[in-house]
Amino acid sequence: MRIALIAAGAGGMYCGSCLRDDALARAMRAAGEDVLVIPTYTPLRTESGDDPDAPIFLGGINVYLQQHSGIFRHTPRWIDGILDYEPLLRAATRNAGDADPNTLVDLTLSLLEGEHGRQKKEIDRLVRFLRDEIRPDIVNLPNALFLGLAPRMRDELGVPIVCSLTGSDVFVDQMDPRDRERVKQAVHRRSERVDAFIATSSFYADHIASYYDLPRERTHVVPIGIDLTGFAPLPSPRDRPRRFTIGYLARICRQKGLHLLADAFAMLVRRDDAPPCRLRVAGYISRRDRTYLAEIEQRLAAAGCAAQFEYVGEVDRAAKLAFLQSLDLLSVPTVFLEPKGLYVLEALAAGVPVVQPNHGSFPELIEATGGGVLVEPDNPDQLADALVDLMNDDARRNELSIRGAQAVHKRFSAARMAAATLDIYKELLAQSK
Repeated sequence: MRIALIAAGAGGMYCGSCLRDDALARAMRAAGEDVLVIPTYTPLRTESGDDPDAPIFLGGINVYLQQHSGIFRHTPRWIDGILDYEPLLRAATRNAGDADPNTLVDLTLSLLEGEHGRQKKEIDRLVRFLRDEIRPDIVNLPNALFLGLAPRMRDELGVPIVCSLTGSDVFVDQMDPRDRERVKQAVHRRSERVDAFIATSSFYADHIASYYDLPRERTHVVPIGIDLTGFAPLPSPRDRPRRFTIGYLARICRQKGLHLLADAFAMLVRRDDAPPCRLRVAGYISRRDRTYLAEIEQRLAAAGCAAQFEYVGEVDRAAKLAFLQSLDLLSVPTVFLEPKGLYVLEALAAGVPVVQPNHGSFPELIEATGGGVLVEPDNPDQLADALVDLMNDDARRNELSIRGAQAVHKRFSAARMAAATLDIYKELLAQSK
C-alpha cells in the first residue's frame, strides 16, 4: 500500500501532532508499507531527525503572500521555490506560535475553499505531485482545516481520503464567535468528500463530530501511540535521597495550565504534610507566552518558592528521557479539552505516575492504563491535595508506576497505532474496489 501522509509543520517547535505523524509513519514502514510523509506550511521538526520524504508544499510564506497579494497568485514556480527554501521558511516562521488566530480567519477560510481559494496555485502543485509522481493508494490529511484539499484530491486521484482529527478546535475556539462559526460551517461543507476521519480518543471523536457537525459513523478511534525506544518495560525505582520532583512536560501556554500547577505547587511548599519538593518544567515557549511564564515565576517568588522551580526549556528526545527520569510525578492540568495527551503516555512509559484533570482524553487514558489519578479541572486546591496524597504514599505511587508503564508498552505503542490505522486504510480500499 502506498500512503501519502500529509503533515503540518509547527513553526520549528516540537508539536504533539508532528511527533505522532512521525511515529506513525515509521511504524507503518516497519510493518512493510510504503509511506511518504509530505510536509506543509513549515519544515517538520521530529525527534527521529529523519530527512523529509518530499519538498514542502503550501509553504507558509507563499500561502501568506498569496492571501494578501494577487501578484503572488501568478508568480512563476522559480520564485515560489525561493520562498519555500527551508532556511528561509524556518527563519520566517520561527515565531509562528505567536500568531493570533483572529488575524488568520480569512487565510483559514481561503484554504478551506481549496481550489476556489486564493492558494489554488499551491493546491494545484500538491495535487499534481501526488497524481504524477507519487500515485498513492490513500491520502491522509493532518487536520480538519485541510479539508479544502479533499474535493480536488478525490477528483484527480480517485483514491480514499482520510483526515486525522488532532486539535484544530483549539485554534478555532480562539476566534471571535462569528468567525468561529464561519470556519466550522466551511469544515462541515468540505467534510462530504472525505471517506473517513481518525480521532485519537473516543472523547474527541464525539466532541469534534459535534463541533464541526461531522458524520460520527465515519469517525474512527485510533488511540495515540508512542515510540517506546529508550523506555524500559519495567520502571526503575527512583532514588529517594533527592528532593521529591513534580514535573510538567508540554508547551508553555495558558491552555496547558502551567499556572494551575504553579498555584498548587505554592500550596504544597507551605503545607506541613508535604515533603520537601521541587517543580521542574520543560516545553516550548513562544515569544508571546514569555510574559505568561514570567508572571508564574513572579507568583512563585512571592510565595517564597522560586528556588524550588526550574524551567529547563524545550527538550529533544534524549533530554526528554532524562527529564522524565528525574521526576516522581507529572501533571499537565490543561484548561482546554486535550484530544491526545502524548505527554501522559510518555510519563507513564517512564514509570512516572500522573495527576490530570477529569476532562478531555485524560479519563480514557487513566482508565486504560491505571497509571494516575484524576482531579476536578481548574482546581489548584484539589490538585495540591492529590499531589500530597501520592507524595506521601510510596506504595501507591509504585503501584501506579508499574501498572502505567506496563499498560503503555502493551497497548499504546506506535506499532499498535500503525496497525489500527492500516486496518482502516485497508477497509476503505476494499470498499472502493
